[in-house]
Amino acid sequence: MNDSIKVGLALGSGSSRGWAHIGIIQALSEIGIEPDIVCGCSIGSVVGASYLAGNMDALEQWVCSLTQTELVKFFEFNLSLRGFVDGARLQTFFTKYICEENTQFNDLPKKFATVSTDLETGREIWFTEGQVLHSVWASISLPGLFPPIQNQGRWLVDGGLVNPVPVSVCRALGAEIVIAVNLNADIVGKHSIKRKRNEGEESDDIFSTIKKSMKNYSGLFFKRTNGKDSPPNLLDAIASSMNITQDRITRSRMAGEPPDILLSPKLAHIGLLEFHRAKEAIQEGKDCVKRMLSEIKYVMAAY
Repeated sequence: MNDSIKVGLALGSGSSRGWAHIGIIQALSEIGIEPDIVCGCSIGSVVGASYLAGNMDALEQWVCSLTQTELVKFFEFNLSLRGFVDGARLQTFFTKYICEENTQFNDLPKKFATVSTDLETGREIWFTEGQVLHSVWASISLPGLFPPIQNQGRWLVDGGLVNPVPVSVCRALGAEIVIAVNLNADIVGKHSIKRKRNEGEESDDIFSTIKKSMKNYSGLFFKRTNGKDSPPNLLDAIASSMNITQDRITRSRMAGEPPDILLSPKLAHIGLLEFHRAKEAIQEGKDCVKRMLSEIKYVMAAY
């Protein structure tokens, strides 16, 4: 490969499945691939920023130690809030494991960009300058979990609604080879299937853990129903809807903007909010690179 060829890494959205990005970056580094450009959407922006700020090892150590009990502390519920996530606690996490609050894009050693969505127009918004953490907040603001973020008079939400795998952003920033990570390749229907198998039993996933901490509201948001004709509860519906939306958008964007190398880790078994399953996701990220190793070497050698 020509050393002057610029390699872009597009880290896709996928909520808790995004810890697989850590394993992918590590595995690529082991075979000598260090991206010149990193673009992240949603959880991809979190890992991408941490990687470029030199904090990814600390991030990995922390997420691998995260328990379900610790995870639920990041959630709170109050009818006056605009989302489920405790913003103050998450901000502390960000400044410790992603980057310092005042870190600017031009402080990072490589080109970096994040993607978010304009809530009013539906347009995708790219961040390539300013405060890194502000752009990350805007990119991860999944409706229902996080409140929208205001920027220059616009309200911004999760970039996964418009560009889940930001191949186009990598190209725009000058990448000649784009390695894309699609976290949503095998997820449609998997969340619902998993829940049906456990019907009649108390689930041990994060939704049930949150339910236990919000007893006053659990009937509205977490009520379990029996029978195939019963509707899913609210968070099951949100999870399945996001699975479908991101899968369909990703397929459409990939058709028009294909990457040179596509990495699709198998993550259907990890739920939308199961951030405590980081070890599994990271390992699958590494395994995905190993499975694609011959293709990666072939494409890189062609340049």
